[in-house]
Amino acid sequence: MATRSDLRNVAIIAHVDHGKTTLVDSMLWQSGVFRENQDVAERVMDSMDLEREKGITILAKNTAVRWQSPDGPVTLNIVDTPGHADFGGEVERALEMVDGVLLLVDASEGPLPQTRFVLRKALRKHLPVVLVINKVDRSDSRIAEVVDQAYELFMDLLDDPSADASALDFPIVYASARAGRATLEQPADGTLPDNADLRPLFETILATVPAPSYDEDAPLQAHVTNLDASPYLGRLALCRVHQGELTRGATVAWCRANGEVERVRVTDLLMTEALERIPADKAGPGDLVAIAGIPDITIGETLADIDDPRPLPVIRVDEPSISVTIGINTSPLSGVSGDKLTARLVKSRLDAETIGNVSIRVQATERPDTWEVQGRGELQLAVLVELMRREGFELTVGKPQVVTQEIDGKLQEPVERVTIDVPEEYVGVVTQMLGLRRGRLEQMVNHGTGWVRLDYLVPARGLIGFRTEFLTETRGTGLIHHVFEGYEPWAGEMRTRPRGSLVADRRGAVTAYACFNLQERGTLFVKPGVEVYEGMIVGENSRPDDMDVNAGREKKLTNVRSSTAEELERLVPPREMGLEQALEFCREDECVEVTPTAIRIRKAILSQTDREKQRARARRG
Repeated sequence: MATRSDLRNVAIIAHVDHGKTTLVDSMLWQSGVFRENQDVAERVMDSMDLEREKGITILAKNTAVRWQSPDGPVTLNIVDTPGHADFGGEVERALEMVDGVLLLVDASEGPLPQTRFVLRKALRKHLPVVLVINKVDRSDSRIAEVVDQAYELFMDLLDDPSADASALDFPIVYASARAGRATLEQPADGTLPDNADLRPLFETILATVPAPSYDEDAPLQAHVTNLDASPYLGRLALCRVHQGELTRGATVAWCRANGEVERVRVTDLLMTEALERIPADKAGPGDLVAIAGIPDITIGETLADIDDPRPLPVIRVDEPSISVTIGINTSPLSGVSGDKLTARLVKSRLDAETIGNVSIRVQATERPDTWEVQGRGELQLAVLVELMRREGFELTVGKPQVVTQEIDGKLQEPVERVTIDVPEEYVGVVTQMLGLRRGRLEQMVNHGTGWVRLDYLVPARGLIGFRTEFLTETRGTGLIHHVFEGYEPWAGEMRTRPRGSLVADRRGAVTAYACFNLQERGTLFVKPGVEVYEGMIVGENSRPDDMDVNAGREKKLTNVRSSTAEELERLVPPREMGLEQALEFCREDECVEVTPTAIRIRKAILSQTDREKQRARARRG
C-alpha cells in the first residue's frame, strides 16, 4: 500500500461548547490563512445565522490549512463537527472523511454525554485519537482529574468487543484555543500553556494521524459524504477519494444507493483551500473534493471507474428517536406574514431536507396536508422548523413524541443518558422532578466545590418539556446534557406538565384591562394589542385544568367618576417563548403555529364547543 505523506485528514469532535470551532479559528490564523490586518469574524466556521445565534455548530464543515513540517509542506484537511447529539448524522458523515480525530475535553467540565457519543463513533471506526484538554486557563480547571475521567471513558467504551485496546495509547495536548497556545507538558490549573503557539498540536497531529493509504493499482472509488449547493453549479457532492484519481470532465460510474450504475460526467471539480473552494484539474487518494454535474446524487453513493465499478458501503446512521407532525397553517391568521402556505410547497421542502440530512425521516399521516418528521432530538427538529420559518413558510407543528419500537413482541421506547450539574441546594428538587419522569439515578458525585453531578437514565419522553422547568426550579444555575442510550420497555404513563392553559374563547385584540385581571389566574404569553383567536393559548393556568378566557375584554365606561380611576393598571411582562420553549410547553392536544413573524401556541381543535364534545366522548369511552 502507498501513502500520501503530504496530506492528513482529521476531524475535531467534542461535547457542545468545548471549543472546537474556536480551535479551528486559531489553527487557521497560525497557518497563515488570514492577513494580519484582515477583518475576520469569531467562529469563522459557523457560517449559518442560526449557528452564530445559538453558539453551536449544526453542519459539519471542512477547511484546509498548510503546515510546514521538517519533511516538507503538509495539507491538513480539518473537519469541524457538531457537538450536539441531535446532529449525530453530521458527525457520522464527517468520520467517513477522515483518518484520525482530535477529541476536545473542557478542563473544568470534563467528559460529558456528547463526549461519550462522539468518541464511541470514532472508536468503532478504529480511528486514532489525539486528546486535547482545552480551556486549561479557566479559573476552575481541574486538569489531572479530567485526564483521569477521559481514561475512564476510554476504558468504558473499549468494553465493546469490536474496539481496539491500542486506542488507550493516545497522546495528550493541553491547550487554550482562545489564546492559540498548546503544550505537551501539563500546566498548573488555571494557567496558560507555556508554549506561545499551537506548534505542539500540529506536530502531534502529524505524528499520530496516519497519512491516507491507497492501492496504486486499484480503480477509482470516491465516497459521497455530504451535499452542498452553488448558485452557479447547482448541487455539489462532497466526496472523499479513496482510490484512483478523479479528474475534471471525466466520465465515471455513478453507483446509486438502489444498486443501479449510471454513466455520468464530472463537469466541475473543486478543492478546499483555507475557507474557499477553488477549481482543480484532478484529485488523488485522500483528497476531499466537491464535484458538480450530477443533479440527483445523494449521500452515501459512490463514484467509481467506468470499466470496473466497485461501490463502497452506503453510510448508515442511528435511527431517529423523536418525531413531530408538520403541516400547513390552519389558524384564522394564516397567510398574514408568510408566502409559502400550500401543502405542495411544505412537502417539497421536507423532501429536500431528507436529501441532504440522512438522520431526518418524513412519513405520510392520515391527513394529506400533514407529515410526520422524525429526527434525533427536539433541537434538530426545532432547527429545521426555524429554517423553514425564515424561508417564509407558515406551519402547524405538533407536540414532540418519542418513536417507539416493537422488540421481541414488547413495546420499547428510547432512553437518554442525562448528566446534570447543580448547586447542592437544588439536588432534592431535581431528584424529585426526575423521579416523576421515571428517571433512574446511576451515579452522584460531589465535586467538593458546592456543585453536584447527577447521572440518570430517563425515558426520552420524560425529557420533553423538562429543560424549561429545570432552569426555573434551579434559578437558571443548573446545567443539563443528554444523549441517546438505547431502547427499554415502555415505562408507563407520566404527567410532565402540572398546570393547564389559559385559552382564548374569541377572536380580537388583547386589552390591558383583560391582562390585568388574567395575570392573577396564571402566567400570560401575550401583551396588549396582540391579535388572538378562539383556541389560541394566551397563558399558563395556575391550576391543572384548562380555562377558557376572554383576552379582549374591555372596561365598561360610565359617566360616574370612580375614586380609583386615576390608578395605573400595572401589568406583569408576558413570558416570551422561542420555538423550542413553545414545543416543550405543548400538551398532547396542543400544537404550535409558526410563521415568519410569530410563534403562537394553540389547541389542535380550535372550537371550544368541539373540544367539549371530544372530552365528553373520551369520558364515555
